[in-house]
Amino acid sequence: MAEERPADDRGMNVQEGVGRVQSRSRQWPTGRRGLFGGVVRADCHHGLMTSPGESQTAIAATATTAAAAARLAERLHGSPGEYLGGAPVAIVHHRPEATRLERREAFREVYGPIVATIGEPTLYGGSAWGPSVRWRDEDRLVLLSGDRFRVTLSVHRPEELERGEHRCFTWGGAWSADEPHDFDLLPYSWQLYRGGPGEWPGERPDHRLAGDWEQLESALELLLAAWAEQLPVQVPGDWAGFTVVADRDPGRDLVVSYSPGEGLEVAVDDRDAQQGPERDRLMRECGWQGHDRGWWHSAFPEADENSAAAAARLAVTELRSRGAAGPQELTARESGVDDRGELWLPGLGIRAY
Repeated sequence: MAEERPADDRGMNVQEGVGRVQSRSRQWPTGRRGLFGGVVRADCHHGLMTSPGESQTAIAATATTAAAAARLAERLHGSPGEYLGGAPVAIVHHRPEATRLERREAFREVYGPIVATIGEPTLYGGSAWGPSVRWRDEDRLVLLSGDRFRVTLSVHRPEELERGEHRCFTWGGAWSADEPHDFDLLPYSWQLYRGGPGEWPGERPDHRLAGDWEQLESALELLLAAWAEQLPVQVPGDWAGFTVVADRDPGRDLVVSYSPGEGLEVAVDDRDAQQGPERDRLMRECGWQGHDRGWWHSAFPEADENSAAAAARLAVTELRSRGAAGPQELTARESGVDDRGELWLPGLGIRAY
Protein backbone atom coordinates (compact mmCIF):
# COMPACT_ATOMS: atom_id res chain seq x y z
CA MET A 1 0.00 0.00 0.00
CA ALA A 2 1.34 3.44 -0.87
CA GLU A 3 2.34 5.61 2.05
CA GLU A 4 -0.23 8.26 2.81
CA ARG A 5 1.06 11.78 2.47
CA PRO A 6 -0.10 14.39 5.02
CA ALA A 7 -2.31 17.19 3.80
CA ASP A 8 -0.51 19.96 1.93
CA ASP A 9 0.04 23.09 4.01
CA ARG A 10 1.05 25.36 1.12
CA GLY A 11 -0.27 28.87 0.99
CA MET A 12 0.84 29.73 4.53
CA ASN A 13 4.07 30.75 6.16
CA VAL A 14 5.97 27.69 7.34
CA GLN A 15 5.78 28.78 10.93
CA GLU A 16 2.01 28.91 10.64
CA GLY A 17 2.13 25.61 8.79
CA VAL A 18 4.12 23.98 11.58
CA GLY A 19 1.60 25.30 14.04
CA ARG A 20 -1.28 23.83 12.09
CA VAL A 21 0.49 20.48 11.95
CA GLN A 22 0.84 20.45 15.72
CA SER A 23 -2.61 21.88 16.33
CA ARG A 24 -4.13 18.79 14.71
CA SER A 25 -3.13 16.83 17.78
CA ARG A 26 -2.98 19.51 20.44
CA GLN A 27 -4.25 23.00 21.12
CA TRP A 28 -3.62 25.23 24.07
CA PRO A 29 -6.85 26.05 25.90
CA THR A 30 -8.27 29.54 25.65
CA GLY A 31 -7.87 31.75 28.64
CA ARG A 32 -4.09 31.25 28.90
CA ARG A 33 -2.37 34.13 30.68
CA GLY A 34 -0.38 36.52 28.51
CA LEU A 35 3.21 37.48 29.16
CA PHE A 36 2.29 41.04 30.13
CA GLY A 37 -0.85 40.07 32.03
CA GLY A 38 -4.33 39.77 30.62
CA VAL A 39 -5.74 36.72 28.90
CA VAL A 40 -4.95 35.38 25.46
CA ARG A 41 -8.11 33.98 23.90
CA ALA A 42 -6.72 32.19 20.87
CA ASP A 43 -5.36 28.86 19.77
CA CYS A 44 -1.65 29.51 20.11
CA HIS A 45 -0.34 26.44 18.25
CA HIS A 46 3.24 26.69 19.48
CA GLY A 47 3.59 30.45 19.47
CA LEU A 48 5.43 31.04 16.22
CA MET A 49 5.27 33.99 13.93
CA THR A 50 2.25 34.91 11.92
CA SER A 51 1.66 34.18 8.27
CA PRO A 52 3.41 36.73 6.02
CA GLY A 53 0.17 37.09 4.12
CA GLU A 54 -1.81 38.16 7.18
CA SER A 55 -1.77 41.28 9.28
CA GLN A 56 -3.44 39.80 12.37
CA THR A 57 -2.52 36.87 14.63
CA ALA A 58 -2.73 35.66 18.20
CA ILE A 59 -0.17 38.00 19.74
CA ALA A 60 -0.11 38.01 23.53
CA ALA A 61 1.06 41.61 23.85
CA THR A 62 3.65 44.03 22.57
CA ALA A 63 6.98 44.98 24.13
CA THR A 64 7.23 48.64 23.19
CA THR A 65 10.95 49.29 23.76
CA ALA A 66 14.23 47.46 23.31
CA ALA A 67 14.67 47.43 27.08
CA ALA A 68 11.23 45.86 27.52
CA ALA A 69 12.10 43.24 24.90
CA ALA A 70 15.30 42.40 26.79
CA ARG A 71 13.41 42.06 30.08
CA LEU A 72 10.89 39.80 28.40
CA ALA A 73 13.68 37.63 26.95
CA GLU A 74 15.20 37.36 30.41
CA ARG A 75 11.86 36.24 31.86
CA LEU A 76 11.28 33.61 29.16
CA HIS A 77 14.85 32.39 29.40
CA GLY A 78 15.09 32.24 33.18
CA SER A 79 11.56 31.38 34.28
CA PRO A 80 9.53 30.08 31.33
CA GLY A 81 6.99 28.38 33.60
CA GLU A 82 3.41 28.92 32.48
CA TYR A 83 4.49 30.70 29.30
CA LEU A 84 5.81 27.55 27.61
CA GLY A 85 3.99 27.17 24.30
CA GLY A 86 2.04 30.39 24.76
CA ALA A 87 1.35 33.06 22.17
CA PRO A 88 4.33 35.06 20.92
CA VAL A 89 4.95 38.63 21.98
CA ALA A 90 5.63 41.19 19.27
CA ILE A 91 8.72 43.27 20.01
CA VAL A 92 9.09 44.96 16.59
CA HIS A 93 6.46 45.99 14.05
CA HIS A 94 7.54 46.65 10.45
CA ARG A 95 5.84 49.01 8.06
CA PRO A 96 4.25 47.05 5.18
CA GLU A 97 6.52 48.84 2.71
CA ALA A 98 9.71 48.38 4.78
CA THR A 99 12.76 47.34 2.77
CA ARG A 100 15.02 44.44 3.66
CA LEU A 101 17.64 46.80 5.10
CA GLU A 102 15.03 48.71 7.11
CA ARG A 103 13.81 45.46 8.66
CA ARG A 104 17.40 44.54 9.37
CA GLU A 105 18.09 47.74 11.28
CA ALA A 106 14.84 47.47 13.23
CA PHE A 107 15.81 43.95 14.29
CA ARG A 108 19.30 45.13 15.26
CA GLU A 109 17.81 47.57 17.81
CA VAL A 110 16.30 44.74 19.87
CA TYR A 111 18.79 41.97 19.14
CA GLY A 112 21.72 43.72 20.82
CA PRO A 113 19.96 44.36 24.14
CA ILE A 114 18.54 40.82 24.19
CA VAL A 115 21.97 39.23 23.68
CA ALA A 116 23.50 41.58 26.25
CA THR A 117 20.87 40.35 28.74
CA ILE A 118 20.68 36.58 28.18
CA GLY A 119 23.89 35.88 26.26
CA GLU A 120 24.74 34.61 22.80
CA PRO A 121 22.24 32.17 21.30
CA THR A 122 22.69 28.46 20.93
CA LEU A 123 21.70 28.60 17.26
CA TYR A 124 21.81 31.51 14.87
CA GLY A 125 19.61 31.28 11.80
CA GLY A 126 16.75 32.46 9.70
CA SER A 127 14.04 31.61 7.21
CA ALA A 128 13.06 33.21 3.92
CA TRP A 129 10.85 35.59 5.89
CA GLY A 130 12.98 36.61 8.82
CA PRO A 131 15.34 35.62 11.64
CA SER A 132 15.03 32.42 13.66
CA VAL A 133 17.40 32.69 16.62
CA ARG A 134 17.33 30.11 19.43
CA TRP A 135 18.44 29.83 23.05
CA ARG A 136 18.01 26.13 23.72
CA ASP A 137 18.50 23.55 26.44
CA GLU A 138 16.65 20.34 27.29
CA ASP A 139 13.87 22.17 29.15
CA ARG A 140 13.07 25.24 27.08
CA LEU A 141 13.73 26.92 23.78
CA VAL A 142 13.46 30.70 23.54
CA LEU A 143 12.72 31.66 19.95
CA LEU A 144 13.37 35.11 18.51
CA SER A 145 11.69 34.99 15.11
CA GLY A 146 10.45 37.39 12.49
CA ASP A 147 8.60 37.88 9.24
CA ARG A 148 7.72 40.80 6.98
CA PHE A 149 5.34 42.28 9.56
CA ARG A 150 6.94 41.83 12.98
CA VAL A 151 9.55 40.25 15.22
CA THR A 152 8.36 38.11 18.13
CA LEU A 153 9.64 36.37 21.23
CA SER A 154 8.22 33.07 22.47
CA VAL A 155 9.27 30.06 24.54
CA HIS A 156 8.66 26.38 23.77
CA ARG A 157 9.34 22.85 24.86
CA PRO A 158 12.21 21.94 22.52
CA GLU A 159 10.97 18.49 21.56
CA GLU A 160 7.52 19.80 20.59
CA LEU A 161 8.78 22.64 18.44
CA GLU A 162 11.46 20.57 16.73
CA ARG A 163 9.16 17.62 16.11
CA GLY A 164 6.76 19.85 14.22
CA GLU A 165 9.58 21.44 12.25
CA HIS A 166 11.01 18.05 11.32
CA ARG A 167 7.60 17.08 9.95
CA CYS A 168 7.69 20.11 7.67
CA PHE A 169 11.13 19.17 6.38
CA THR A 170 10.20 15.50 5.96
CA TRP A 171 6.73 15.75 4.43
CA GLY A 172 6.78 19.11 2.69
CA GLY A 173 8.30 20.08 -0.62
CA ALA A 174 7.41 19.47 -4.22
CA TRP A 175 7.17 15.79 -5.06
CA SER A 176 7.70 16.57 -8.74
CA ALA A 177 8.96 19.44 -10.86
CA ASP A 178 5.33 20.23 -11.75
CA GLU A 179 4.46 21.13 -8.15
CA PRO A 180 5.30 24.47 -6.55
CA HIS A 181 8.26 24.53 -4.20
CA ASP A 182 7.99 25.45 -0.54
CA PHE A 183 11.44 26.84 0.22
CA ASP A 184 9.71 29.98 1.44
CA LEU A 185 7.81 27.89 3.99
CA LEU A 186 10.72 26.16 5.69
CA PRO A 187 11.14 26.79 9.43
CA TYR A 188 14.68 27.97 8.65
CA SER A 189 16.78 28.03 5.49
CA TRP A 190 20.11 28.39 7.30
CA GLN A 191 21.34 27.63 10.79
CA LEU A 192 24.70 28.19 12.46
CA TYR A 193 26.03 26.47 15.59
CA ARG A 194 29.14 27.87 17.25
CA GLY A 195 29.15 25.95 20.50
CA GLY A 196 27.37 28.73 22.36
CA PRO A 197 25.44 28.40 25.63
CA GLY A 198 22.77 25.73 25.77
CA GLU A 199 22.43 22.41 24.01
CA TRP A 200 22.58 21.66 20.30
CA PRO A 201 19.60 19.45 19.33
CA GLY A 202 21.93 16.75 18.02
CA GLU A 203 19.68 15.88 15.07
CA ARG A 204 18.98 17.80 11.91
CA PRO A 205 16.21 17.15 9.40
CA ASP A 206 16.89 16.37 5.77
CA HIS A 207 17.71 19.05 3.23
CA ARG A 208 14.92 20.20 0.97
CA LEU A 209 15.95 19.45 -2.64
CA ALA A 210 14.92 21.46 -5.68
CA GLY A 211 12.98 19.57 -8.35
CA ASP A 212 14.27 21.58 -11.30
CA TRP A 213 16.42 24.58 -12.21
CA GLU A 214 13.66 27.12 -11.60
CA GLN A 215 13.12 25.78 -8.09
CA LEU A 216 16.85 25.93 -7.43
CA GLU A 217 17.03 29.54 -8.57
CA SER A 218 14.13 30.43 -6.26
CA ALA A 219 15.70 28.61 -3.31
CA LEU A 220 19.06 30.31 -3.84
CA GLU A 221 17.45 33.73 -4.18
CA LEU A 222 15.54 33.27 -0.92
CA LEU A 223 18.65 32.09 0.93
CA LEU A 224 20.83 34.96 -0.32
CA ALA A 225 18.17 37.55 0.49
CA ALA A 226 17.93 36.07 4.00
CA TRP A 227 21.70 36.27 4.44
CA ALA A 228 21.83 39.92 3.43
CA GLU A 229 19.11 40.78 5.94
CA GLN A 230 20.05 38.50 8.83
CA LEU A 231 23.79 37.81 8.97
CA PRO A 232 25.01 41.37 9.66
CA VAL A 233 22.93 41.54 12.85
CA GLN A 234 23.46 38.04 14.21
CA VAL A 235 27.17 37.66 13.35
CA PRO A 236 28.32 41.23 12.62
CA GLY A 237 31.41 41.55 10.46
CA ASP A 238 31.44 37.90 9.36
CA TRP A 239 31.36 36.69 5.77
CA ALA A 240 29.51 33.56 4.64
CA GLY A 241 29.76 31.34 1.61
CA PHE A 242 29.78 27.93 -0.01
CA THR A 243 31.17 26.18 -3.09
CA VAL A 244 29.00 24.37 -5.63
CA VAL A 245 30.40 21.49 -7.66
CA ALA A 246 28.70 19.78 -10.60
CA ASP A 247 29.13 16.01 -10.93
CA ARG A 248 29.85 16.30 -14.65
CA ASP A 249 32.39 19.12 -14.26
CA PRO A 250 33.99 18.59 -10.83
CA GLY A 251 37.06 20.73 -11.51
CA ARG A 252 35.18 23.99 -12.08
CA ASP A 253 34.07 25.35 -8.73
CA LEU A 254 31.42 28.01 -8.37
CA VAL A 255 31.56 30.08 -5.17
CA VAL A 256 28.63 32.04 -3.74
CA SER A 257 29.31 34.40 -0.84
CA TYR A 258 28.16 37.34 1.23
CA SER A 259 30.45 39.99 2.72
CA PRO A 260 29.21 42.67 5.13
CA GLY A 261 29.14 46.13 3.65
CA GLU A 262 29.86 44.77 0.18
CA GLY A 263 27.02 42.39 -0.54
CA LEU A 264 26.73 39.20 -2.55
CA GLU A 265 29.32 37.77 -4.93
CA VAL A 266 29.38 34.88 -7.37
CA ALA A 267 32.69 33.59 -8.74
CA VAL A 268 33.58 30.73 -11.07
CA ASP A 269 36.89 28.98 -11.66
CA ASP A 270 37.60 29.42 -15.37
CA ARG A 271 41.29 28.55 -15.37
CA ASP A 272 40.82 25.59 -17.68
CA ALA A 273 39.45 27.79 -20.48
CA GLN A 274 41.53 29.58 -23.07
CA GLN A 275 41.33 33.27 -22.18
CA GLY A 276 41.20 35.91 -24.89
CA PRO A 277 38.98 38.60 -26.41
CA GLU A 278 36.30 36.13 -27.53
CA ARG A 279 36.17 34.43 -24.15
CA ASP A 280 36.02 37.81 -22.44
CA ARG A 281 33.10 38.91 -24.62
CA LEU A 282 31.21 35.67 -24.02
CA MET A 283 31.60 35.76 -20.25
CA ARG A 284 30.59 39.40 -19.98
CA GLU A 285 27.52 38.74 -22.09
CA CYS A 286 26.58 36.05 -19.58
CA GLY A 287 26.71 38.61 -16.78
CA TRP A 288 30.22 38.21 -15.43
CA GLN A 289 31.81 41.52 -14.48
CA GLY A 290 35.50 40.90 -14.07
CA HIS A 291 38.36 38.42 -14.38
CA ASP A 292 41.20 37.86 -11.93
CA ARG A 293 43.79 35.06 -11.95
CA GLY A 294 41.55 32.67 -13.82
CA TRP A 295 38.36 33.41 -11.90
CA TRP A 296 35.37 35.32 -13.23
CA HIS A 297 33.32 37.16 -10.63
CA SER A 298 30.32 39.44 -10.25
CA ALA A 299 29.26 41.54 -7.25
CA PHE A 300 25.76 42.55 -6.20
CA PRO A 301 25.36 45.38 -3.63
CA GLU A 302 23.38 44.51 -0.51
CA ALA A 303 21.37 47.76 -0.67
CA ASP A 304 19.77 46.67 -3.95
CA GLU A 305 16.57 44.71 -3.35
CA ASN A 306 17.14 42.84 -6.63
CA SER A 307 20.67 41.67 -5.84
CA ALA A 308 19.69 38.26 -4.49
CA ALA A 309 17.62 37.48 -7.58
CA ALA A 310 20.40 38.62 -9.92
CA ALA A 311 23.07 36.62 -8.10
CA ALA A 312 20.91 33.49 -8.05
CA ARG A 313 20.12 33.83 -11.74
CA LEU A 314 23.80 34.17 -12.71
CA ALA A 315 24.84 31.19 -10.55
CA VAL A 316 22.14 28.88 -11.88
CA THR A 317 22.75 29.94 -15.49
CA GLU A 318 26.42 29.06 -15.08
CA LEU A 319 25.63 25.70 -13.46
CA ARG A 320 23.19 24.80 -16.23
CA SER A 321 25.80 25.56 -18.86
CA ARG A 322 27.94 22.69 -17.60
CA GLY A 323 25.59 20.06 -18.94
CA ALA A 324 24.10 18.90 -15.65
CA ALA A 325 20.69 17.28 -16.03
CA GLY A 326 19.33 19.06 -12.95
CA PRO A 327 20.02 20.21 -9.38
CA GLN A 328 20.29 16.58 -8.26
CA GLU A 329 23.75 16.51 -9.88
CA LEU A 330 25.04 19.42 -7.78
CA THR A 331 26.69 19.42 -4.36
CA ALA A 332 27.51 22.27 -2.00
CA ARG A 333 30.63 21.95 0.09
CA GLU A 334 32.95 24.12 2.19
CA SER A 335 30.03 26.10 3.58
CA GLY A 336 30.83 28.32 6.50
CA VAL A 337 30.53 31.65 8.26
CA ASP A 338 33.95 33.20 8.82
CA ASP A 339 35.36 29.67 9.24
CA ARG A 340 33.75 29.43 12.69
CA GLY A 341 31.15 26.88 13.68
CA GLU A 342 28.92 24.53 11.71
CA LEU A 343 26.74 26.07 8.99
CA TRP A 344 23.76 24.08 7.78
CA LEU A 345 21.84 25.06 4.65
CA PRO A 346 18.58 23.07 4.48
CA GLY A 347 17.02 25.69 2.20
CA LEU A 348 19.73 25.76 -0.46
CA GLY A 349 17.97 23.24 -2.70
CA ILE A 350 20.90 20.86 -3.33
CA ARG A 351 22.95 18.35 -1.39
CA ALA A 352 25.27 20.00 1.11
CA TYR A 353 28.15 18.52 3.08
